[in-house]
Amino acid sequence: MKVLILSFYYPPDLSAGSFRALALVKALREVGNENLQIDVITSMPNRYRTLTREAATEENQQGVRVRRIALPGHDSGMADQAYAFIHFARQARRLVRGQDWDIVFATSSRLMTAALGAHLAKHARAPLYLDIRDLFTDTMSDLLAHSPLRFALPLFRLLERRTFRSASHINLVSAGFESHVRAIAPDVDLSIFTNGIDDEFLANTFSTAGTTAERPPLILYAGNIGEGQGLHSIVPAAAAALAQRARFRVIGDGGRRKQLEAAMATSTGRGSVELRDPVPRVELLEQYREADILFLHLNDHAAFRKVLPSKLFEYAATGKPILAGVAGHAAEFLRSEVPAAEVFDPCDVAGMCEAFDRLLARSGTIDRESFKQRFARHNIMRRMANDILDQASAGITRR
Repeated sequence: MKVLILSFYYPPDLSAGSFRALALVKALREVGNENLQIDVITSMPNRYRTLTREAATEENQQGVRVRRIALPGHDSGMADQAYAFIHFARQARRLVRGQDWDIVFATSSRLMTAALGAHLAKHARAPLYLDIRDLFTDTMSDLLAHSPLRFALPLFRLLERRTFRSASHINLVSAGFESHVRAIAPDVDLSIFTNGIDDEFLANTFSTAGTTAERPPLILYAGNIGEGQGLHSIVPAAAAALAQRARFRVIGDGGRRKQLEAAMATSTGRGSVELRDPVPRVELLEQYREADILFLHLNDHAAFRKVLPSKLFEYAATGKPILAGVAGHAAEFLRSEVPAAEVFDPCDVAGMCEAFDRLLARSGTIDRESFKQRFARHNIMRRMANDILDQASAGITRR
């Protein structure tokens, strides 16, 4: 059996899609037989301009071939990311020309990787298994509401409809996506395999250093700094409101980092905020150990009420208190599944301060063992891998 996997990001790149794709490859190797061949098409590491990672153009190991496409440089802007993806798509088509597979799998936060998967599956006459990690048109409807680019949305919606309807199966990482996808492709089989907790988080302990009057609690955010996270809309004001009571550390990069830096330059709380570039995952574990509270935030857009951020799984695995500015499905998930997580409305500074006070007032140990067992990525991806191979076998039978 031959499986093609399309993922724009793949290790050693740092992103939710990268970690998810690698976990799937490992799971497929575990549950598949010795004749299973996996072909991964991805990009050379490019997630963050401030974190350069080296990787081989091609790797072959134990039935897995990984081919990486070098991309033009970009600064996470829409135009340069679009140009980079066009280059990726052209090179991917060249790499797969004349080859066939029993199933094409595409994991996609942006719609275009899914659309590329649909194109390649059609030419290979193979079933298409989509892994949808974000609702691109839904998000763009919010972000482009006042932009001239909003006139392109009907074209993206048409592409989304054709892509989703061409799939033999669609997986969603958030149950909040289901109504959107059902409205577009009512007859496509759906599953929900969420993101999960990677083994390095399950195998580590993260003790809290403790706070004193001289050492106020450290609130840590680690991840992308983009419009979706909206850190520029909350961190400068929150740092001013919690001056002398909390320290902030933001680790990451993205399209809104410069805006965050500009907002911090005029904030009265700038002395309590430290901005750092992205770090390798081994170092990130140490950052989590040093933190007292882990911070998560999504911008105040209707589309983000449907998402379930991958970051919250590793946050929860640390056993540290979580301060989360989220709404909708993510807020419901945190309240029902994650002990010692305080939720406030996105971009609500007063609400954030109140949630911070509730975290400081709580006592007792934090027990998240059942959560860690239920959402171990290894178990989730094994189930997904079996589902993919079942879909491929069904496709072979129908031929």
